[in-house]
Amino acid sequence: MILNYTSFDLLYKHPFGVSSNTRTSTTSVFIKIDFEGRTGYGEACLPAYLGENVNDTIAFFELAKPLLAKYAKAFSVTEVVIEIDRLTKQNNAAKAAIDIALNDLAGKLYEKPFYDLMKFGKSEPMSTSFTIGIDEESKLENKINEAADYNILKIKAGTKDDKSLINAIRKYTDKPLYVDINQGWKNKEEVLDMIFWLKEKNVILIEQPMPLSMVDEMAWVTERSPIITVADESIKRFNDLQVLNGAFSAVNIKLMKCAGLMEALKMIEFSKKNNIKILLGCMAESSCATSAMAQLMKFADYIDLDAPNLLKNDPFYGVTYKNGKVFLNDLLGIGVEPKTDLFKI
Repeated sequence: MILNYTSFDLLYKHPFGVSSNTRTSTTSVFIKIDFEGRTGYGEACLPAYLGENVNDTIAFFELAKPLLAKYAKAFSVTEVVIEIDRLTKQNNAAKAAIDIALNDLAGKLYEKPFYDLMKFGKSEPMSTSFTIGIDEESKLENKINEAADYNILKIKAGTKDDKSLINAIRKYTDKPLYVDINQGWKNKEEVLDMIFWLKEKNVILIEQPMPLSMVDEMAWVTERSPIITVADESIKRFNDLQVLNGAFSAVNIKLMKCAGLMEALKMIEFSKKNNIKILLGCMAESSCATSAMAQLMKFADYIDLDAPNLLKNDPFYGVTYKNGKVFLNDLLGIGVEPKTDLFKI
């Protein structure tokens, strides 16, 4: 196998906390793995809050190159992913990129889409939430109108003005909401009161209401909550999920957190066996990694896979969006094609 990579700045239409006409960026490092005349593509998306950077990611790819190169004739994705994971304890996004590329490559070698390669079949189209970048109320109506095609909206909250924010949104739409608190609330009784209020405002799930250290308090809230409570920052990988112990009723699985599709499938299997709801989420990925995650929609109770629609310069073709739903294609592997030669020097 031959691995190559390139970094690429992704520009946003609707970054959180700034006006919609302001551009902010995150960086993805894209890889391709060539083997027997076929190419698999992968992506490590590196928003600042992930705690991983381009230099560390590239250093990991260099560390992984000799391991990949030894598979000159045949390979098992599962075997390679396990070996890759042992190289370091960190670098989950970099590991995800390799996992995604290997699964893309395997699909092309066996001439099957990933969902058929894994024998669980193609998912029906599924409604995704669409993220509304929060701004002053005078601009909020335009942002909601821009999301007219979407059936579910997602907002970021976790401030002292959350009720005002929700009330402002409700002036312009009654669509169901996902609300992401990002660990912003601290008092369990106040959290529960707020959740009951949100229930009346047609909020159908709430992500990470409390800091990840407040496990017992969060379990107390979840036991009494009338809506789904979703672990995000609290759960990165499979081992974190195993010790969830009722603190949340759902988990947000993200490829950049869990190190790829192979581990995501383990997390899905565990969640199904333990009656934990599944939200498939994303960071700020292009259509490359988003299309990889969308291969697993069949197992999801909810999806938040709108990232490509927030980008000004998505470098891949992949899943498509219509009437607020994500549609898989029939392409081999993870279902993507590059729009341009990202790897040209």
